[in-house]
Amino acid sequence: MIRFDPETKMDEQSDGPAPKWSKGSPILITFITMFLVCSPILSVECTAISVWPKPREFSWPTQQAALLSPSFTIESPHHQCLSTSVKRYLHLILCENFHPLSNPHANLTNGPTLQTLVVLVNDLVAPLSHGVNESYSLSIPTSGGKASLFAETVWGAMRGLETFSQLVWGKPSRVAVGVEVRDWPIFSYRGVLLDTSRNYYKVEDILRTIGAMSANKLNVFHWHITDSQSFPLLLPSEPDLAAKGAYGSDMQYSPADVRRIVEFGLEHGVRVLPELDMPGHTGSWAEAYPEIVSCANMFWWPAGSEWADRLASEPGTDQFYHAGADEIIPGCWKADPTIQAFLSSGGTLSQLLETFVNSTLPYILSLNRTAVYWEDVLLDPIIKVDKSLLPTEHTILQTWNNGPNNTKRIVSSGYRAIVSSSDFYYLDCGHGGFVGNDSQYDQPPGSNQGNGGSWCASFKTWQTIYNYDITYGLTEEETTLVLGGEVALWSEQADPTVLDARIWPRASAMAESMWSGNRDKNGMKRYAEATDRLNEWRSRMVSRGIGAEPIQPLWCIRNPGMCNTVHPSV
Repeated sequence: MIRFDPETKMDEQSDGPAPKWSKGSPILITFITMFLVCSPILSVECTAISVWPKPREFSWPTQQAALLSPSFTIESPHHQCLSTSVKRYLHLILCENFHPLSNPHANLTNGPTLQTLVVLVNDLVAPLSHGVNESYSLSIPTSGGKASLFAETVWGAMRGLETFSQLVWGKPSRVAVGVEVRDWPIFSYRGVLLDTSRNYYKVEDILRTIGAMSANKLNVFHWHITDSQSFPLLLPSEPDLAAKGAYGSDMQYSPADVRRIVEFGLEHGVRVLPELDMPGHTGSWAEAYPEIVSCANMFWWPAGSEWADRLASEPGTDQFYHAGADEIIPGCWKADPTIQAFLSSGGTLSQLLETFVNSTLPYILSLNRTAVYWEDVLLDPIIKVDKSLLPTEHTILQTWNNGPNNTKRIVSSGYRAIVSSSDFYYLDCGHGGFVGNDSQYDQPPGSNQGNGGSWCASFKTWQTIYNYDITYGLTEEETTLVLGGEVALWSEQADPTVLDARIWPRASAMAESMWSGNRDKNGMKRYAEATDRLNEWRSRMVSRGIGAEPIQPLWCIRNPGMCNTVHPSV
């Protein structure tokens, strides 16, 4: 250790007694001086005001702020969902009193307080459907009095209310004035997938997630309700599926629960896209109807067999409707006697899938729904259907493999695409695997430890998510077929205890890239500038009850730019 003795050189090593600190010690004085001058904790920088996701057009030339009137109100036309949203935002604006990590550059005016936000909506009947107009414009004058928010639809008005709420901070509350905003999304589809089959989430967890999505201007909650492990959805027409397939009677979603989730989504401008995955991922159905499920309750990867001969990929065999159709495992179907007979007579596994699609797709379309399938239904190398069975006008494909390559294959075939590439958008990656007795974790020290047991490693950082261009390598015409992106939290190793931190703020990164892009006006990637804003936004989310994980130490936040690297990676 170093002895802090005035008579001892600083680089002298000693195991002697602890130093004696005297009032006039030059070492002590130097140490204290260095701490007071250099300590980053004492430094609080001022920054530009932060809005997430960044609006397309934002002007604040005066950098002024005014106090918000204690009797501030929001005037809006009556609409069931909008009125509920206005009430919610009014309470948030008056009571949040958010304290920014870095003080915004804002001169507080001595003028009148801001009394009212007037909301004007052109179309009060436009439903919350894919492609609905979500644009808005916001004007907050320097003269106080009334601010105005204009939107084409109530859903755009909700986006504008969120932006306004982020322009309010402090106690007493102040609001940025002299602000002009024109905003609209690049992509119409901006989603989050949550798997509630591998582990169960209470309704309150789902509602909190939808609320956070709305704050990030995300608009599709892809509810992967059922899978091989459990069937938590209580269907009145088939009650045994949940009674026998759920983890327990207290781990089911009733029709009232579903209604509550859908209505909550509407009140927050978020569509609920349900998925009951089939014909694969249906092991949980066998608890009630074993006769309709192949390889029911069989061990997922029999000893002595090759990976290609496994029975399953893992243990535990809106306007849109997600019909699943991913990861159909040949070994499972081949284990069924009826299918064996079909194959012996010259049939193929792809023909079986075609039979399934031919019997289910017409029903989906008869309900005036557009069918969404995972890409496997068309791109799987072994079991897939002929393109002629999936009309492009009624079918959307969701891609999860091979990054931009599979996106290209989908749109070049004329299909609309939702991008959920596991290379960029899978939030469960990088946490190892959940299979027990796995020898890949027992590699000798110094040897290659592989991907740590996670098939889709590495962990997808917010920067990786933010920087992904989902239309990379596409022609201008093909780009128009990309509806948007969706991050996914598969729940083999996630449950309510880690829900918020696994999703946020990484989903926020995708939210901005889908809303206003990941580049500045000069076409340069803006992830460095986004870091400071995301720090602030993460802090505001936490203050709103969302357990978003931190992305940097507090030191970096209070010293903007000082944690950036100026060297390109090699």
